[in-house]
Amino acid sequence: MANGQTRETRPFFPALVGLENALRPLGAPLIRIVAGLMLMPHGAQKLFGAFGGGGLSGTAEGFGRIGIEPALPMAALAGGVEFFGGLMLAIGLFTRPAAVAVGIVMLVAVFKVHWANGFFASAGGFEYALLWGVVAAGFAMRGGGRYSVDAAIGREI
Repeated sequence: MANGQTRETRPFFPALVGLENALRPLGAPLIRIVAGLMLMPHGAQKLFGAFGGGGLSGTAEGFGRIGIEPALPMAALAGGVEFFGGLMLAIGLFTRPAAVAVGIVMLVAVFKVHWANGFFASAGGFEYALLWGVVAAGFAMRGGGRYSVDAAIGREI
């Protein structure tokens, strides 16, 4: 519509408007918390060898094989961002900086690690890292929101 007018919309299911209004504020925190918690085990694999991961030395060895150098510091950085950045996203602390760091690590993962394998994660492709990167970009733009530690301490809402 022209001149700043907005078009009024009607719900498809008017009986559910109350439920929708009650749940709407929980959507973004749900995505932030689950994405952060799902990222943490990947960092734990890289840093600590948890969940069948190679630990720092194994991750560095793998990074070296694909040309990510200096391998040991880069493995520590990637693992640290995934583990601690995932934790910060999950609780909503320093949400924007954590999201930017996660986004950068995921961009490297997409283009340096997974791109050659195609799209599908089942074949080692980039879809999973790309999805995490896009989610991180969204929280870098949005911040932690109302249900975050950032909001609780009165910073970066």
